Amino acid sequence: MRSLDKLNASVKLSIRNPRSKSDSLFGRGIAELCRGIRDLGSLNAAAKSMGMAYSKAWRIVKDTEEALGFPLLNRDGAHGSTLTPEGHKLLDAYTAVSELLNAQAQKEFLKAVE
Repeated sequence: MRSLDKLNASVKLSIRNPRSKSDSLFGRGIAELCRGIRDLGSLNAAAKSMGMAYSKAWRIVKDTEEALGFPLLNRDGAHGSTLTPEGHKLLDAYTAVSELLNAQAQKEFLKAVE
């Protein structure tokens, strides 16, 4: 069917700490927050760019850090926030794997609908 080959397949990746009792994951939302922090220099600016309340963004970061077992952010009060080395590495790995999976999912989808 010609209409099917115009569709896009996507995969939602999440990363979790198997030793954590928390349900918090590193997924699309926290990755977007981390990208915003890296690009904009603060959690507040990242939250605003996503249309999210700062308090919600703070809670998401805090819960994710607890679940992962390491900090994602270096907080510098009024001077903003930066990603920790682990935060940078996790975000970069998440982005690379997500792009790879989505590209492969699209290829497989197009083969399946031929």
